[in-house]
Amino acid sequence: MTNLVNLLEKLASDEGYNQTRLDGVGVYKASESSSRVPLCYSQGLIVVAQGQKQVFLDEQVYHYNPDNYLVLTLPLPAECETIVTPGQPLYCMMIDFDMGQLTELVRLFDEHHQSSLYHSCKETKGLYASECNAEFNQAILRLAECLQSPLKSDVLGKGLVREVLYILLQGPLAASLFALVSHNTQLSRLERVLKYLHENYQEQLDVDQLADMANMSTSSFHRNFKQMTASSPIQYVKKMRLNRAKELLLDQGLKVKQAAAQVGYESPTQFSREFKRYFGESPQMIGRA
Repeated sequence: MTNLVNLLEKLASDEGYNQTRLDGVGVYKASESSSRVPLCYSQGLIVVAQGQKQVFLDEQVYHYNPDNYLVLTLPLPAECETIVTPGQPLYCMMIDFDMGQLTELVRLFDEHHQSSLYHSCKETKGLYASECNAEFNQAILRLAECLQSPLKSDVLGKGLVREVLYILLQGPLAASLFALVSHNTQLSRLERVLKYLHENYQEQLDVDQLADMANMSTSSFHRNFKQMTASSPIQYVKKMRLNRAKELLLDQGLKVKQAAAQVGYESPTQFSREFKRYFGESPQMIGRA
């Protein structure tokens, strides 16, 4: 992991998220620890080279560090704590899932009769942490080395990401990834709904319409949604709106009323009340920061 830390350090000149040459691949840097805060995770893989993180989802805590990796099969609002040793910044590689590439790989596993075990597994999750092995670590290291060169990134980068996904699909908890891109599983149907919500979170929520989209009864939809995301549909959308509003306040300098309207709140007062309850700070304080 020392080699990986050195490589990621060269790719992360700024605090926070640093985009690399490859779309969907970035390096996250944090020089200081941070207490438990709400945020939204994207679908993808997170690999920690140095430092530790903890994700809190409902009553469960997921630890990820240089010994394991975190996989998010669904975009999830959760809470995260970062643990940094002074003088040793946290470095993570983050790889967003390309659903087309993942679907193609699962098709090849099917053609080679390598997916029956995963298809028969009933337990699927919105996220999971799994132990790193030597093959996985070597693939991540090759990808980090490739990203040092613009030419290598353009020529070899996508193939190396494909190799990492191939190794993920061989992991002991990969049933969730197979279910994500397989036809008519609960996970794949919920993923379709979540994609719609992320594109239309400002609109009024119609739970019956969402249940129809997932081809479930309303009660079954509520139960499965809660099981996979640890939130009800209404809570999920509220968390999305508030996280997006925080981004608008911090990154674009919008006024509180503007941010509230842009994420779908009709009442700035209600927005401010729910924002403070969720983040522990008022939107005015966030905006000034």
